[in-house]
Amino acid sequence: MTIATLLVANRGEIACRIFRTCRDLGITTVAVYSDADADALHVREADLAVRLPGSAPADTYLRGDLVVAAALAAGADAVHPGYGFLSENAAFAAAVQDAGLTWVGPPVKAIELMASKTRAKELMAGAGVPLLAPVDPATAGADDLPLLLKAASGGGGRGMRIVRELAALPGELLAAAAEAASAFGDGEVFAEPYVERGRHVEVQVMADAYDTVWALGTRDCSLQRRHQKVIEEAPAPGLEEGLRTRLHDAAVAAARAVGYRGAGTVEFLVSAEGRPYFLEMNTRLQVEHPVTEAVFGVDLVALQLRVAEGEPLPAPAPPSASGHAVEARLYAEDPARDWQPQTGALLTLEVPDGPGLRLDTGYVGGDTIGVHYDPMLAKVIAHAPTRTEAVRLLAGALERARIHGPVTNRALLVRSLRHPDFVAARLDTGFYDRHLADLTTPGASATAPGAGDPATAALAAALAEAVRATTTPGPAPTPTRFGAWRNVPSQPQLKRYRSEPDGTEHEIAYRTPRTGTPEPYDAPGVRVLTATPDRVTLELDGVTRHFSLMRDRDRVYVDTAGASYTFTALPRFTDPATQTDPGSLLAPMPGTVVRLAEGLAAGAAVEAGQPLIWLEAMKMEHRILAPASGTLTALHAAPGDQVEVGALLAVVQEDLDATPVPASVPEETA
Repeated sequence: MTIATLLVANRGEIACRIFRTCRDLGITTVAVYSDADADALHVREADLAVRLPGSAPADTYLRGDLVVAAALAAGADAVHPGYGFLSENAAFAAAVQDAGLTWVGPPVKAIELMASKTRAKELMAGAGVPLLAPVDPATAGADDLPLLLKAASGGGGRGMRIVRELAALPGELLAAAAEAASAFGDGEVFAEPYVERGRHVEVQVMADAYDTVWALGTRDCSLQRRHQKVIEEAPAPGLEEGLRTRLHDAAVAAARAVGYRGAGTVEFLVSAEGRPYFLEMNTRLQVEHPVTEAVFGVDLVALQLRVAEGEPLPAPAPPSASGHAVEARLYAEDPARDWQPQTGALLTLEVPDGPGLRLDTGYVGGDTIGVHYDPMLAKVIAHAPTRTEAVRLLAGALERARIHGPVTNRALLVRSLRHPDFVAARLDTGFYDRHLADLTTPGASATAPGAGDPATAALAAALAEAVRATTTPGPAPTPTRFGAWRNVPSQPQLKRYRSEPDGTEHEIAYRTPRTGTPEPYDAPGVRVLTATPDRVTLELDGVTRHFSLMRDRDRVYVDTAGASYTFTALPRFTDPATQTDPGSLLAPMPGTVVRLAEGLAAGAAVEAGQPLIWLEAMKMEHRILAPASGTLTALHAAPGDQVEVGALLAVVQEDLDATPVPASVPEETA
């Protein structure tokens, strides 16, 4: 059967990526969208689109009946699930086929067998695939610690917890089960030993209906936050050839054991001693599939469509691998604040293009990052003959990217790629546990040696603003008629900026002489070469540096070689109405209050670090903690409340001797 019209049962980056292959193949594309995604990029890029009323995933992208009805209404003859949402839902796959549509995915039986990680492990044991022995939480003892709790269905870090103390096990089981039920509709969780300093290594498989199974090399996905991957690469570096062969053979055995067809990934945990253990099989395309495509020169989506149409793979063996590829996931999140997701207008998203570079994204400048879905903005992929070249190419592309709007993890990605442990391929899943503090120190937006400092960037912002203030608005701004000078030596003007997100304040003194070009006041070694509202060139101790600027209301974005900065322009005097009472707990992001601490009410005594309020936003739960020991003097939140960022949730009258703690912690890091 030939696929003529394909509906993608997904959104964002993966929908756009599948549409790209469809355009190359001449296949008509159909998008589905929630109300929150009405103007999303994947909707704009599709040939046809069908609305799924509502905004929450449970009402839209997780409603298999609505998605099937949308496919029929649009005249689609096939459905591709992408990844996440219903991509590993056997009932949905069956419903697609029952409706007479082609399912671009593995057989329903294979999904069923691998959907539950507990059942999958039993099956893999029978196939001779190495495993970690499960642990019964009801009988777990101190010798079993640390434990890793995992959702039996789904993935992406939802429902996962590391438990290092037995006393915490019951509460973490409840929290993991609640999150798993919310994300996947299945609250089953299980426990297994947590392997310290293990590597996350996976094998891409592709199988057809004619008994051909390809093992398309390995990928290392060890750099993770909240059990979600951040940087991935292919091939996994530093593996002995014997181990690599063993992983390939185990992945092929796993695929054959379930009669697999299409694209899938078999994931392993490799211990520090080099012992592999089966984790799970993802019966879908993976987020990190581009690195495999780059190394093997294939289009995995095109191969998925080919297999779904009943065609064999083009050869009995996969093509030869070439070079090395690295992928970084660009998120709207603040790594320095417990990976807190960010929302708002994405003003600019410009990533350098060129040989060896690829950008997969579901956003462009001008789009809005909402609260309902994962905060991944894009994936940036670099491919080069060697690992060293690929890593350098990717770090440079990210460094030169212009990203304006919410806080992102861009600086963290660049610093991670240049960290000595990553450069030397000393990889394991505890990388960020050990290095996050160093990678997110104030000034982390400067990623290259000699990239300047925030104060210099703030100076450029002040000079650009001074020029803006003395130009006439219009298509081609021109200096005002009388200039900005007087016939006496000018006194310095002052502008104040706050660095975001670290909060450092900068006071810039400058003056505008008779030349009309503003210059810094009492700043030896600094010379202004040019200054316009959107570009400033400074000579700093004999070195010329260019600064590009963009302003959006009170935010100023400054990009220079090796660094990017975000500032908030501050008024000369502080408005007392903007002050917040000490002990106020504010919502760190828009979201829904899902629960309160038991017995929480005004007048209750609280302890420093005690979880008081649980806020759900962007598919994650965040705990709002008491900043210090004291008394809860006000409570303004109740389960079910929809709150905006900055909303007052509660007030704690602090004990001045208490040690402050972060006010919000993502549930996964608890």
